Amino acid sequence: MIGAIDQGTTSSRFMVFDHDGTVVAKAQQEFKQIYPRPGWVEHDPMEILASVENVIHQALSAAGLVAQDLVAVGVTNQRETAVVWDRSTGVPLANAIVWQDTRTAPLCEEIGGDAGIDRFRPRTGLPLASYFSGPKVTWLLDQVEGLSDSASAGRAIMGTVDSWLLWHLTGGVRGGKHVTDVSNASRTLLMEQPAAGGDADPPVHDGRDRPFYRTDRNGDRNTVGCSHLSHFGRPTRRPVRTDLFPAR
Repeated sequence: MIGAIDQGTTSSRFMVFDHDGTVVAKAQQEFKQIYPRPGWVEHDPMEILASVENVIHQALSAAGLVAQDLVAVGVTNQRETAVVWDRSTGVPLANAIVWQDTRTAPLCEEIGGDAGIDRFRPRTGLPLASYFSGPKVTWLLDQVEGLSDSASAGRAIMGTVDSWLLWHLTGGVRGGKHVTDVSNASRTLLMEQPAAGGDADPPVHDGRDRPFYRTDRNGDRNTVGCSHLSHFGRPTRRPVRTDLFPAR
């Protein structure tokens, strides 16, 4: 059996497939959309996590399965949404800023300077826009009291939604794996493309002479990346293991 987590913008879903690709179980749960002001869209990371845990439990229970019946679990997710949390407690330090959110548009204009939206395109392959995770994290570092100091001390860590889920589902504060993959990292505006020279280049900065918490490129499709806030996406040979997937 193979499990699939589909963590979307408005709901979370879990499906189980047999060897022939037939769906043997599925469950879905919606969660709250938070709109603090026009143009702002947020999610409660704990509610996202709870919805994923709930649908996993519901689907496995409905099919009479346990976690050990799964040989692998895949994750697909809303990609550009940014989450920051405390590595010692597992508690989010702010609501997640969703990919739709446009609050960082003025920040992007400031960072772009004379080069505009193309400032980082040669290195990241992306235009400088509020859509991507990097400006969202920079906004959080600027606006959430104490977050910048906590990040510098290594207590605060960040990730896209896949990182948030996998950290918790592989143990959380008890050794959870802080990982991502290239399909998520490449949508952060923090990952250098191979053609840009990767690690040979100096880090991308955010326009304030401060590191923009870029990702290192990960060209090996068989590895996952460990993602520390100040060095997000370093390749590792330690994959997400199904025996770490928690049973309930």
